[in-house]
Amino acid sequence: MANEHILVVDDEEDILELVEYNLVKSGYRVTSVINGEDALSAARTQKPDVIVLDLMLPGIDGFEVCKILKNDADLSHVPIIMLTAKGEDADQVTGLELGADDYVTKPFSPRVLTARIRTALRRKSQKTAAEEETINIGDINISPGRHQVAVQDEPVDLTHTEFRLLYFLAKRPGWVFSRDQIIDEVHGSDYAVTDRSVDVLVSGLRKKLGPSGNLIETVRGVGYRLKE
Repeated sequence: MANEHILVVDDEEDILELVEYNLVKSGYRVTSVINGEDALSAARTQKPDVIVLDLMLPGIDGFEVCKILKNDADLSHVPIIMLTAKGEDADQVTGLELGADDYVTKPFSPRVLTARIRTALRRKSQKTAAEEETINIGDINISPGRHQVAVQDEPVDLTHTEFRLLYFLAKRPGWVFSRDQIIDEVHGSDYAVTDRSVDVLVSGLRKKLGPSGNLIETVRGVGYRLKE
């Protein structure tokens, strides 16, 4: 039986009861809260394995909760599955851009949500071993587990998306990745973004890395790579 801890955030009590019942039945430990403030508090004190997060919450909404958690070095690795209103594509795109790992549209099947949680946990476990090791390329030091980057031992403040881009390139230095590959890795295959957006993202990342930004090379007609 599973024993992972799931934090469920929704202001509708009937949904909380339905989700909690099915997750407990599947062997998970569950904490349920009804607003964004309590979600942040529970995430920080209880360190859940996955967070199921409704977007439309009173007070601090789900978007802000997601943003805060993904910019917290101690919690950025925790998968977030958003609950969104059916057909609200703009909400899904915004959530994914803020760093959410997946989404489920309302009304939803508890079995589908449970399957998405299992997938998120599996991906998380696969990443853990690789993320325990830091990556050093030139003057850039990347600590995936801590979600931190330093250049010449000076910390660099990156957004969640910028960090994912740099880490993606750094895992295979010298390899060339197309813009489509970068989009799929950084934002997920469901994120609607143009090639131009990738160029803007790379440009911003280079500036933040200072002189070390030159390590990110443009390969004309193909994409980008990080020098070995």
